Amino acid sequence: MSNVHISAETLPHWDMAPVFPGLDSPEFAAAFAHAVEAISALERLFDSERIGDGAADAAGDDVAARFERVANGYNALIEELRTVGTYVHCFVAVDSRNAEAQARLSEIQQHGVTVSKLGTRLTAWLGSLDVEGLIAGSSVAEAHAFPLRRAKRSAEHLMPLPEEALAAELELTGGTAWEKLYEDFTSQLSVPLERDGKTQELPMSGIRNLAFDADRDVRRAAYDAEIETWKQSAVPIAACLNCIKGETLTLAKRRKWESPLDAALFANNIDRQTLDAMLTAARESFPDFRRYLKAKARRLGLERLAFYDIFAPVGGAGSAWSYRQGTEFIVEKFGLYSERLSEFAARAFRENWIDAEPRAGKTGGAFCTGIRPGESRILSNFNFSFGGVSTLAHELGHGYHNLNLAQRTPMQRMTPMGLAETASIFCETIVTQAALQTVGPDAQLEILEESLQGACQVVVDILSRFQFESAVLEKRAQRELSVEEFCEAMLQAQRDTYGDGLDENALHAYMWAAKPHYYGANFYNYPYMFGLLFGLGLYARYRQDPERFKAGYDDLLSSTGLDSAANLAQRFGIDITTPDFWRSSLDVIRGQVGEFESLTTP
Repeated sequence: MSNVHISAETLPHWDMAPVFPGLDSPEFAAAFAHAVEAISALERLFDSERIGDGAADAAGDDVAARFERVANGYNALIEELRTVGTYVHCFVAVDSRNAEAQARLSEIQQHGVTVSKLGTRLTAWLGSLDVEGLIAGSSVAEAHAFPLRRAKRSAEHLMPLPEEALAAELELTGGTAWEKLYEDFTSQLSVPLERDGKTQELPMSGIRNLAFDADRDVRRAAYDAEIETWKQSAVPIAACLNCIKGETLTLAKRRKWESPLDAALFANNIDRQTLDAMLTAARESFPDFRRYLKAKARRLGLERLAFYDIFAPVGGAGSAWSYRQGTEFIVEKFGLYSERLSEFAARAFRENWIDAEPRAGKTGGAFCTGIRPGESRILSNFNFSFGGVSTLAHELGHGYHNLNLAQRTPMQRMTPMGLAETASIFCETIVTQAALQTVGPDAQLEILEESLQGACQVVVDILSRFQFESAVLEKRAQRELSVEEFCEAMLQAQRDTYGDGLDENALHAYMWAAKPHYYGANFYNYPYMFGLLFGLGLYARYRQDPERFKAGYDDLLSSTGLDSAANLAQRFGIDITTPDFWRSSLDVIRGQVGEFESLTTP
């Protein structure tokens, strides 16, 4: 790849106009007003149908007909709210200083409290019914059999409805408010960095992107500046984390979960046996990842990697990728799998679904969000490396998953996070494997490094995050934690997972402040590992029998909200409840470690 002035390339911003012309447009105002009225209409329907009001159903009530009316209304509302809510959130995600978007988002969240209470009422009502009889007597219920059975179980963990209603109302000034404070505060952090005798102010996302710089002095300076900024900003961030985890513990206890982890496992359609099997295999792989980290250190001429060396590029001089080169490569290599996948990616690029430029006020990292059936928007902070390209492929995988879910109702497509990573990992692997086969040795080393770097993050670093969150929740059950205690818990988690693969004197004590996952969903970590290893396992099945795999893959993606992870895996002959499958997926990574060692040995 050419290295000429790629950093000067103009990166795209996503185009929201096809959805609505603007936040201040009559079209958006009308859609917003209609959504608000639809919430009120559904609330009236729930009242007229006596959904979750505590009254016993009278003999002769046509429960099936009532369910069908309520389910159809609920699905229609959620679809409508997804478009309006995602539209507004996209403006906030790229500019947290956008006062109009923030105001609209707050309004939507206020109305969302009513929707949340309606969802709880529906769950409580379903919990009181003979769900199997309902499924047998209604085609609509039969089509929603899995979410209905889940609702029956979920109802066992509901507080009394008045308490659930109060919890939903308080959430806006509780966990949601703290999460919003974290997002707004950290997205607006400005980090002073001295380069070439001059001090420049960079957004935190820009500073963190310098971890990919080839110059170690630049990486170290960015790391030092980042750590100092987190240190100065840590008090309000620690308050956010203490309050969010405190709320998590309170609600888990009141809802009679043994632990927040049990609640998270239920939400992800995974049982404890599957989690333990995966974590067992992951811990067994630590020596292999440490081999990779040590080989990388040798390649870079270092005795041991510091934390700021984890993302250091390895490969030849021509290692930069332009955005245009990356998009063309993705479209071409997706075509090796299927024309449908390639055409989907081409459409996403052509219609400007992607916001790729890092800038002040923009959320860090990357995500994909569905906005209309089959249509998504993708946020990235493109960094002109193969890692930036593979991240685009990953997020496009999420978009392709959304495409396959388009035929499903909102109740049917409630996909847990682990399974939501299936298509993204698969697409990322397609691009990585294709790149490895089409470039020379130096670029091959670079791409192999990018793959292992990502796998190390999703196995080793994710386990450090899992360990950190587990430790924090255990201590938070007794009292709030100080900034210093958060830092020490983070360092201990990194020592236990990275081991001697990193310099223990140059770890990242403030990674708890840098990672937004701690401030959202409970245990937003291990599902990434599940997604990576499950995706690699599926890719192995694809290579063994491509045509048979293709015949069932899109249907699998469309069904991720319709069965447990274990049952969906069985479609491809995979047993995820024992370590053997996870070990086989990790064997793919072990093979890459061996190749990396060979390429880096003089």
